[in-house]
Amino acid sequence: MKRIATTRFGALDYEESDILLFPKGVPGFDDHHRWILAGDDDHPIKWLQSLDDGDVALPVIAPRLFFSDYHVNLPKGELDVLELDDDGDMALLAVVAVPAAVPMKATVNLRAPIVVNVKKHRARQVIALNEEYEVRHPLFQQAPAGEAT
Repeated sequence: MKRIATTRFGALDYEESDILLFPKGVPGFDDHHRWILAGDDDHPIKWLQSLDDGDVALPVIAPRLFFSDYHVNLPKGELDVLELDDDGDMALLAVVAVPAAVPMKATVNLRAPIVVNVKKHRARQVIALNEEYEVRHPLFQQAPAGEAT
């Protein structure tokens, strides 16, 4: 068992098998190659915690939990680094942005999902070819007119 001191979780224990390797880093965090998923198993929002810097954690969701019709068209060449041999070994995550003042206006990046090879523990954020997906797609449905938000 290994341990990292984090800002969000305090001391966080993890196994070597928990590590997701991002060979090319994460956009905005190019030097961060080793990450783990952290958070409550019962909660749909998880945290992608950097093992290269305990201060860096990104909220993520499995997009199909919120958007059942979410299907991305991913460029094959971008996925080669993940060594995906079988689509069944692939999982998708999407980064969430939560404004501190208005959490219900959280958005999710559906245009550039994080693709994970769950078998080989490799991951990469990839820009989908689907132009209908937004970088800042509302995570929650808007309240009907006249209702308080």
